[in-house]
Amino acid sequence: MSGVDLNNCANCPVHNLGNLKKLGINMNNIDYVVALAGNPNTGKSTVFNYLTGLRQHTGNWPGKTVTRAEGGFEYNQKKFKIVDLPGTYSLLSTSTDEEVARDFILFGQPDVTVIVVDATRVERNLNLVLQILEITDRAVVCLNLMDEAKRNGIKVDERSLSKELGIPVVPAAARQGEGMNELLNMIFEVASGKYICKPNRIKTSSRKLNFALEKLSKEIAAEFPNLPNTRWAALRLLEGDQSIIDAIRSGDLGNLKKNVILNDTAIEE
Repeated sequence: MSGVDLNNCANCPVHNLGNLKKLGINMNNIDYVVALAGNPNTGKSTVFNYLTGLRQHTGNWPGKTVTRAEGGFEYNQKKFKIVDLPGTYSLLSTSTDEEVARDFILFGQPDVTVIVVDATRVERNLNLVLQILEITDRAVVCLNLMDEAKRNGIKVDERSLSKELGIPVVPAAARQGEGMNELLNMIFEVASGKYICKPNRIKTSSRKLNFALEKLSKEIAAEFPNLPNTRWAALRLLEGDQSIIDAIRSGDLGNLKKNVILNDTAIEE
């Protein structure tokens, strides 16, 4: 993005983004919160910069050495705060980046999670997409780098992918501003409840596993009644996620949501 002046580029596609108004870091009276997730090198930062006008607030996540970037934009007379999560391949919490991304999606409960996917490596990116859909049912896939996919002779059927995932899939080339208007509109549709996502989550035919998941989910819900997704926590327990095991033993699982919300404050310009 270096050397690009979005304010003076009259022919740049970003100037045709409907009712988009870039708020930079001025985020008073926010209507919706958007999380931006994705593997490293998918163009996630480019999407973030287009929406916020290259102006952002940066700092560390509370108690972590992982950088957080926040910005804002207005669309269809609604104000959106967008939080750029660390680029990660997984949410299994084997690293601080993964833990930060997981905790914000699960406990911060954003109104929409935009998952930026590399159109030239869709299969590789689906691991993160499916894990996010285990946590939230309000998500949009931004199928970025479609221009590179086309140059490499790669075709992606976004309609079939959307049907299989149960969430919107928007093809885009963020560097050229292509697909950004469609992405903005879909973010608005999902956040406002006009588009109801129905994610197809991984199912198992094992009766023993289903029984264990149901039993664990009920026990976790009884112990932590404010936890947004007890099924996901139960699944992580069964898979041996040490961070979740420790959080349950210590009782910190119930405090994670409080910590995320308390430290997720609006930033004034």
